[in-house]
Amino acid sequence: MANKQHGFFSHETLEKNIGWMIIASILVVSFAGLVQIVPLFFQHSTTQTVAGVEPYSPLRLMGRDIYIREGCVGCHSQQVRVLAAEVQRYGSYSVAAESVFDHPFLWGSKRTGPDLARVGERYSDDWHRIHLRDPRKVVPESNMPAYPWLEKTVITGENVDQRMRALRTLGVPYTDEEIAAAPKAIEGKTEEDALVAYLQGLGVGMRKAKQAEQAKQAEAAKKAAQSAEQPAAPAATGG
Repeated sequence: MANKQHGFFSHETLEKNIGWMIIASILVVSFAGLVQIVPLFFQHSTTQTVAGVEPYSPLRLMGRDIYIREGCVGCHSQQVRVLAAEVQRYGSYSVAAESVFDHPFLWGSKRTGPDLARVGERYSDDWHRIHLRDPRKVVPESNMPAYPWLEKTVITGENVDQRMRALRTLGVPYTDEEIAAAPKAIEGKTEEDALVAYLQGLGVGMRKAKQAEQAKQAEAAKKAAQSAEQPAAPAATGG
């Protein structure tokens, strides 16, 4: 039987030519990626903030940079997945709008240590300080390294105002007044102060906003129930 002739634009061309296979694979993956990613730049759920999410204060911003510098993001994620076990352990699942002011975002993918997306105000400042200086004092089985130098390293004079200006060019709504006051806000603070401030704010704003909304809804429901229980006024009768 005579061999069938195949045109250039056929599956056989890709099967027999690794170069064209690589090019075609790159094109397909790139197109599929763009279809998934580009719409996210235009969705309010990923570009607009949610209640309780605000730009970082100067001290927390410095703490975040220290968190990145020390490699904390390599062992701690900041993304609670939409799984029952995750929500029960860490709190409400993460949404994209929480990270609208994060450049870069710190969702992470590895959990040598626990997720920190909702760690804010779950422990005292003193607990965090002890944990950073000697983790085994509060978590005996911890394999986290100690960071004792943070306690003694002062951040006064760091270029926090320049960092805030750079973030403003990326869309973070810092005002001129906030930027001008930033160096004063971190004066006399240590790297440990900054890192603790950063950790203590993770997930707090959104949690408090949600609690306030739930309290408001409960109050409205209570008032509605009380109104329903009140007897109707008797109808007026003619003389």
